[in-house]
Amino acid sequence: QALSEIEGMGGRGSNLQEMRVRPLAKRRVDMHSFCNPSGFQRSPYLSARGNFANIFQGPTEEGYKAYHADKYDEDKNPNGIINFGTSENKLCFDLMSKRLTQADMNLMDPSLLQYPDWKGHLFLREEVAQFLTYYCKAPAPLKAENVIVLNGCGSLFSALATVLCDPGEAVLIATPFYGGITQSIFLYGNVKLVYVYLDSKITGTSTRPFQLTVEKLEKALQDARAEGVTVRALILLNPQNPLGDIYSLSELRDYLEFAKRHELHVIVDEIYMLSVFDESATFHSVLGMDRLPDPQRTHVMWGITKDFAVSGIRFGTLYTENQDVANAVASLCYFHGVCGPVQHQVAQLLRDRDWINQVYLRANHARLKAAHTYVTDELKTLGVPFLNRNAGFFVWIDFRKYLKTGTFEEELLLWKRFLDNKVLLSCGKAFECSEPGWFRIIFADKTHRLQLGMQRIRKVLEEREQEILAEEKEQPCQSDQDGKADSTDEVIFVSRHQDPTCASSSSLGDLIGLLQQQMRSSDWLQKNTAEQFA
Repeated sequence: QALSEIEGMGGRGSNLQEMRVRPLAKRRVDMHSFCNPSGFQRSPYLSARGNFANIFQGPTEEGYKAYHADKYDEDKNPNGIINFGTSENKLCFDLMSKRLTQADMNLMDPSLLQYPDWKGHLFLREEVAQFLTYYCKAPAPLKAENVIVLNGCGSLFSALATVLCDPGEAVLIATPFYGGITQSIFLYGNVKLVYVYLDSKITGTSTRPFQLTVEKLEKALQDARAEGVTVRALILLNPQNPLGDIYSLSELRDYLEFAKRHELHVIVDEIYMLSVFDESATFHSVLGMDRLPDPQRTHVMWGITKDFAVSGIRFGTLYTENQDVANAVASLCYFHGVCGPVQHQVAQLLRDRDWINQVYLRANHARLKAAHTYVTDELKTLGVPFLNRNAGFFVWIDFRKYLKTGTFEEELLLWKRFLDNKVLLSCGKAFECSEPGWFRIIFADKTHRLQLGMQRIRKVLEEREQEILAEEKEQPCQSDQDGKADSTDEVIFVSRHQDPTCASSSSLGDLIGLLQQQMRSSDWLQKNTAEQFA
């Protein structure tokens, strides 16, 4: 919608500052939140679409620019910014560098230096099919003809949005979600997102915080249709980023049946499928289901970026039984191809099942679990609620008690305060979270960086806590937020926060501070969990 209106301005002949995009309804992405036109001068060298791309930015771009200008280095820049914002696994460089430099990786065959089939070399697609058959527990061998290879899952989102939707049409997605998807599907395909807003409340059919249900999907879809929006697809992230949720088989079946009823394509992103690091959690791939409700509209994507800790190697793969979709995406692979030598290396990596199972996954899961335990133990010590999940590289944290008024403006100020104290986090707004105050932290990092980063986080939170207590002493009768987090076993350690009611004495703040101090120094709440009481 935004692009079509900009193009209607006549591109080079208009001032971009005069652009007015009609306000989008609540359940559709508002591209103004991704643009910063203030002080922007239209470039005479760009089209209207080019000018729009020029000012398009993700909601956390400011933080990443600051980080790249001031990266932490233990020796060269110990006061630099520690990055807990980018979802990368930094725990397995030793394993991957050793494996990728072994002799079998160094093949330079003439065919690798020539144009390939744009779907990817056949030898690689065969390896991908066998790999996914094994790790997704497919009931029957998957076929190489259904595999397409691109340079990353971002490119896959762009390609799929372009071939499944016309400009101005939309895709359903539950919030909070990985914000990069917005850029992937919008900048190329001019495809919108319709949000299925989830929240932390435990009500009705929701048995855990931020639970996706068919009822919520139905409501979002009907609301969009009532506004005249054509919805073509549903995006599912499993495991979910940033929540860490893993969908059960029954949930997956319900979502797919919903999509079938409404003739929606389903794009399933399973990029963290091998990053489930605790045996108590079981991942179920859509490709492992005995029967897909609508196989011609079900498209599964995966890549090595996350599960093999190589975000610098751009490789993503799509599996779809729909040959029309496969051929349409393949035509775009001309722009998103993977170079021949890298295709060879990925094939060698994926076929080395013994090394993957006996060496890499064992070590990776143990390291992820240890890092997750360290960060969550620190959060427990601070008395900060979080979702306790066992997949991915992230923890979804509830910092709402550090917001006095509970607004996204205040959330952004807290995010900037972390950045000023040289630690980069991701705020909830970057994931289109409906509740201000939730943050994502990446824990898949080395111990010394985790320790220093958590020290910096603790400093900010303790300062903020004292400020709020001081404000409450000055205005003792104000109660801005009543019950910031729902009482639930899923929110760990602190399940409910309530601001003090009216008090005639300043001793109330001192008493609260004393109680908080005693709670932090005690392990009673850790040993006596809600699960044990149940």
